[in-house]
Amino acid sequence: MNLHQFAETHEVTNQPPSLDGTNLYRIDLPLQEWSRRFGAGWAEARIDAYGALAGGPLMAAGFLANQNKPVFASHDRYGHRIDLVEFHPAYHELMRTAVEHGLTSLPWTHPQSGAHVARAAMTYLHSQAEAGSGCPLTMTFASVPAMRLQPDLAEQWLPKILATEYDPRNVGMARKAGVTLGMAMTEKQGGTDVRANTTKAYPVGPSGPGQAYELVGHKWFCSAPMCDAFLTLAQTDKGLTCFLLPRHRPDDTRNQFYIQRLKNKLGNCSNASSEVEFRGALAWMIGEEGRGVPTIIEMVAMTRFDCMVGSSALMRQALTQASHHCAHRRVGGKRLSEQPLMQNVLADLALESEAALALSLRMGKALDHPGDSHEAKFARLVTAVGKYWICKRAPAMINEAAECMGGAGYVEDSILPRLYREAPVNSTWEGSGNVQCLDVLRALSKEPGVLDVLFSELGDGHGDKRLAAHIDQLHAAFRDTGDIQYRARQLTEDIALGLQAKLLLEAGNSPVSDAFIASRLGATGRVYGALPRGLEVEAIVARSTPPL
Repeated sequence: MNLHQFAETHEVTNQPPSLDGTNLYRIDLPLQEWSRRFGAGWAEARIDAYGALAGGPLMAAGFLANQNKPVFASHDRYGHRIDLVEFHPAYHELMRTAVEHGLTSLPWTHPQSGAHVARAAMTYLHSQAEAGSGCPLTMTFASVPAMRLQPDLAEQWLPKILATEYDPRNVGMARKAGVTLGMAMTEKQGGTDVRANTTKAYPVGPSGPGQAYELVGHKWFCSAPMCDAFLTLAQTDKGLTCFLLPRHRPDDTRNQFYIQRLKNKLGNCSNASSEVEFRGALAWMIGEEGRGVPTIIEMVAMTRFDCMVGSSALMRQALTQASHHCAHRRVGGKRLSEQPLMQNVLADLALESEAALALSLRMGKALDHPGDSHEAKFARLVTAVGKYWICKRAPAMINEAAECMGGAGYVEDSILPRLYREAPVNSTWEGSGNVQCLDVLRALSKEPGVLDVLFSELGDGHGDKRLAAHIDQLHAAFRDTGDIQYRARQLTEDIALGLQAKLLLEAGNSPVSDAFIASRLGATGRVYGALPRGLEVEAIVARSTPPL
């Protein structure tokens, strides 16, 4: 008997086809509709091209970059201090592709209606393939408003910050066509309270904006330490001040910037985060002395926007994987996506994903019109509202999507574990939940017109009695100023849900808007998959399932 004939024990069946190589833009109807709706239709070919990259080579590079984490080399083999972080080539492929396609520069180099929306759409696609590389990409993009506050330094640095060339070499800025920027604010003793920072800045010669200083101190978190320069905060005689600190001095020698160790993080594994020391590091003052927080906030506002986009992207990729799996997997002789309870879950996840995308791209539209007072005030508020709510929703949503896939969603061969580990970074980075909610109160109470813009944006409910009642409750909540800080999370949640409901209503897709309002503004279950009866769940699921 030939026993080898029995070696193949089974035929592989009841498995979904691979999504490898799929154009992530073409399978995402909500992204197509919302990017056009908010002015990025002119960039559709550009976004479509990036969708092909994100679902193909960048997706593959994302797995490699996370399997091969960055490694810190403090010294070379001869004993010289080098402070070098070494990355897998896949990481550099991700960075190079993003920079070359304008993810760090598009709205600044081509300012027009829809530019921020187009760039956000491409970032949304990139983050589905690999989110860790988004950290230096975001900071480089977000550094521009802060750099523009110091025109002499901006003239020198911005052409290279905005260049579409990626150069990872460990050499000075003068020898590069393009550079990346990072951020180093947090210290051990202060954390979120950056005003407690102890790093000191000493003038080398004349003092004041644009002048050279030497910085002495430490930073507990320095994101992407292989960037070419960093925006950082240090104390002068007039208080906390913002500085630009390059990794190399003008003579191309190493700056006194020392990496102590890399952080061993829950997620965000392809990206290096570090602890650093400044031992007389040369830096240049940006903005007014003693006004470091308002200066760095110019950058933080943009990085918070990317937290919204990034969390929305993680949710979308989780939804894509779950809905694709359920569309092909059979249980009891019937596709999972045809079974009522799974339809309830998938539709609920789809609502969460689309609402997050809608609010994020509406924020992009506001950034595209900075001269419009209404849009500027809207952006000021929604930066905090969206950063809180969307980032807070992502981990639980991704967990539910993984559960839709059973054990297939729990193993590292799928992308779900990476998405789940990645999700908490956006809610923590650039100010955790309480910081955002208190910032919402600050914007509404301290900045004239912001509250009026909120209720102008919400309107009268757009013909929906449930939304109208929600808006009335918000009015009442803000008239009652007692223990308002205690209630800040509830208020922020109610603002977010009201804005998301209004956006979905305006878009005119009634199955989506009706289900969102019925479930988010009504009394329903506290977990995904508890949608009320009578909704068009099949249409909602079909809208977000890859058409393969």
